[in-house]
Amino acid sequence: MALRIGFDLDGVFADMDSELVRQSEILFGEPMTRRLRERAAEEHEAAAATDARPPTDLSPDATPGVLPTVAQLNMTSRQERRLWHHVESIDNFWEGLDELEAGIIPRLAALALERRWEIIFLTKRPETAGATSQRQSQRWLESKGFTLPSVFVVQGSRGRIAAALALDIVVDDRPENCLDVVADSKARAILVWRDAEHLLPVAAQRLGIGVVKSVADCLDILTQVDVVAPEEPGVMERVKRRLGIRESGGA
Repeated sequence: MALRIGFDLDGVFADMDSELVRQSEILFGEPMTRRLRERAAEEHEAAAATDARPPTDLSPDATPGVLPTVAQLNMTSRQERRLWHHVESIDNFWEGLDELEAGIIPRLAALALERRWEIIFLTKRPETAGATSQRQSQRWLESKGFTLPSVFVVQGSRGRIAAALALDIVVDDRPENCLDVVADSKARAILVWRDAEHLLPVAAQRLGIGVVKSVADCLDILTQVDVVAPEEPGVMERVKRRLGIRESGGA
């Protein structure tokens, strides 16, 4: 059978955070955004001075070791609500995002066609003005080179979603989503961890989560393990070995 692979969109393919920072500057003004950045930098320096380290466990209540760019603005809850209300008023907001890795979407499309992979894009994007978030996401993927994309706007555990869709692999940029996948499904989770300045989650491989630095690296691995026909036994074992995954007792 062909591999069934689920890909998250924002933080994996689409650069949502940079656009959110830009919209926060439009909404609050660049001086305020700069002050928020400076305050976050001061807090980071204070934590470093006390030898504080970012959390590296993957418990559901843990904060990931690296924060999204917009989260580094350290906005209040009220400011975050204002920002999202502003975003929701923007016509077809999701179609205006940049790619994180130039050319990666047509590469995925070509590999999926060549190797008969079944690709499903997963996202929690809220609705904005204009077309539905699903339709905007489909148009965005098509504009970048992936024709006829299957996009699911989802809520809840990514693991339960992976189980319901019978996915073999889920690729995501959030450790908590990857933990859901290994806890609630039989799918393999691959974490895209781009920030070399922060510690990797030390529990990732112990929990059966593979870690890559980019989607390009992820596709390299999937291509290498899929050199043998997927219907032959052992393809998922090759995924685990190539990612350096060791099974834990609970995985």
